Amino acid sequence: MSMATAPSEPRQRTAEELVAEFDQERPARKLSPRVSGAVSLVCAVVSVFVLYSIFLPLAKGTQYYLTIFLAATLPLVFVTYRGTVKVPAVLLPRRRGARAQGGTGDRPARRDDPGWFDWLLAAAALAVCLYPLLEFDPFIERRQLPTSLDVLAGLVLIVLVLEACRRTTGWVLPAFCAAFLFYAYYGGLLPYDWSLAHGGFDIDAIAAHFFMGTDGVYGVPLNVAGTYIVLFTIFGAVLDISGAGKFFIDLSFAAFRGSRSAPGRTVTTAGFLLGTVSGSGTATAVSLGSVAWPVLRRAGYSKEQGGGVLAAAGIGAILSPPTLGAAAFIIAEYLRESYLTVLLYALVPTLLYYLGILLAVEIDARKHQAQPVVGEKGTSALRLLGRFGYHFLSLFMIVGFMAAGLPPFKAVVYATVLQFLLSFLDPEHRMTPRRLYAALAEGCRSVLPVVATCAAAGIIVAVVTQTGLGLNLASVIVDAAGLFGDDKTLRLILTAVFAAVAVSILGLAVPVTASFIIAAVIIAPALLSLGIATHEAYMFIFYYAVLSEVSPPTALAAAAAAAITGGNPMRTMVATWKYSLPAFLVPFAFVLTDNGSQLLGTGSLAGIAWTTAVSALAVAALAAATGGWLLGPAGPVERALCAAAALCLLYLEPAAITAGVVALALAFGVHRLRRRQQTPAVPTTGENSLADTLMEGHLPS
Repeated sequence: MSMATAPSEPRQRTAEELVAEFDQERPARKLSPRVSGAVSLVCAVVSVFVLYSIFLPLAKGTQYYLTIFLAATLPLVFVTYRGTVKVPAVLLPRRRGARAQGGTGDRPARRDDPGWFDWLLAAAALAVCLYPLLEFDPFIERRQLPTSLDVLAGLVLIVLVLEACRRTTGWVLPAFCAAFLFYAYYGGLLPYDWSLAHGGFDIDAIAAHFFMGTDGVYGVPLNVAGTYIVLFTIFGAVLDISGAGKFFIDLSFAAFRGSRSAPGRTVTTAGFLLGTVSGSGTATAVSLGSVAWPVLRRAGYSKEQGGGVLAAAGIGAILSPPTLGAAAFIIAEYLRESYLTVLLYALVPTLLYYLGILLAVEIDARKHQAQPVVGEKGTSALRLLGRFGYHFLSLFMIVGFMAAGLPPFKAVVYATVLQFLLSFLDPEHRMTPRRLYAALAEGCRSVLPVVATCAAAGIIVAVVTQTGLGLNLASVIVDAAGLFGDDKTLRLILTAVFAAVAVSILGLAVPVTASFIIAAVIIAPALLSLGIATHEAYMFIFYYAVLSEVSPPTALAAAAAAAITGGNPMRTMVATWKYSLPAFLVPFAFVLTDNGSQLLGTGSLAGIAWTTAVSALAVAALAAATGGWLLGPAGPVERALCAAAALCLLYLEPAAITAGVVALALAFGVHRLRRRQQTPAVPTTGENSLADTLMEGHLPS
């Protein structure tokens, strides 16, 4: 799609600018070549250090490694991320007679190098992070009796971490952290009979706990960022630079040609494949939209519908194996399970999520009479697979290596090496030394916002564990559910609803990773207290943390997609919500019944098969209810019956399943009766039923 516009019109923003504006990580600076080159060099060195540590771990242990890792990455945040909020140029008023803000592309963008204060903060971050390394063993041993210099360095580090987090994610998460710090200090002043009261901690104890131990800044979140996440960002950079991203899009377009629902199927498939490269819902939606929106527009999709498909497909990047999002690595660490186990937990819910999108796409293609897009005849899907299908090999080998017993960090390194070697099969994208250097630099650079977020989230985790806040708040949630009745099932349902709402609201303000970490220590205990298994509670929270990116009124992925299509942001958010609705309801099946846990792959093969089949039927009923289509346009009665059927089927108990099947049968019966009573009309091109399509085998397997 051409980005050129007339000189008198505003310049259309690039995909990179849209990602920067709408992603929850604030845009990084546009550095000058000299500063950018220096940052890239440091990032490449850090990546090499991380890879070295995988095979030759440092003798002094994990905390020593994390101290070095934070010393190398935290200063880079102050260099690469600006300290003030920069208003997007498109939102600035135009002066009379002046060019549109942002120029027309013929004038170079203004550089945004760090100022003296940024360099001062970077130097301070380097100093306080290196301070423990001067005498590391004595430093750790005196944690119970810290010196004044230890306390001062700890307090400075906490302030710097919060500032780094503010630069990368905004004010909300640092404000949360500050509130928790105040609670740790002043909680001892609360009345003793209050459930939130605790003994209180002085400044020395707070600084020592967060700075000198394995909780706080150097806790599990930073450990995950400094091992798993950075390795997967390096892998993603190698995949992208070696041409995998381009191949995934080309393959998706080649696989679905000629039918009116092909554009929607293409976007859905490409979103799933691109997610293995980016791991960001917003970035996937924008990258995909810049290529796919013209095709959707030609097929007859409205701006809001097209944006909804793009955002829903993009958010699947965080839900889909084998990479998932950063929070998935933290789930594995908290559960003390292998990452492969977490991938298996996510497999069936991911299939149900994309089934819901595909069915919604099929319904919309008929309901709105979308037209087939006839374009140039390109390379066939089979030929593309034969020529470039090796890009899938490294993805499959990650799972294969972990199944063979390798830890995930070694599995992803071996997969990265494999992708590096396979790149030489394509002369256009072979990994030359320059490209390898760029991939190493980009891998570390991409993880900088995650480092700041995880270090800050570690403060919240430490306060919760130190004060017992998580258990206290859990009892408040359960007691609130108990106000509506003493029935155990009702209390469980209401607790799950309250938890979902709380996580969703939290996710509107903070990134997915931080949202999950906070909810895991505050909200998960409420679910656990009612007998829900730990992995079920964590996966429930994980999905609602992810879905905050498509939840109005913020829905950043939908807002970014609306910027691509030019649609109304709020209507695009509603369309996105409709496409992704199955993902909002399926997690309840995990926690409400014992049978629901089989959707996480924890039961017998037969149990997993029948619960998946019933849940797929529920997703189809839900798609019919939200899309308003069965054998043709569905009326309010049929839609209500389909919605009731979906809810009953997802409860996954025999009585509820029977009620759901009866409700669905009634919906079809009412629908057929109503259609017979209507005046017969000659069907148009768009009147084929979804059932006919399924019988003809038009849906991809």
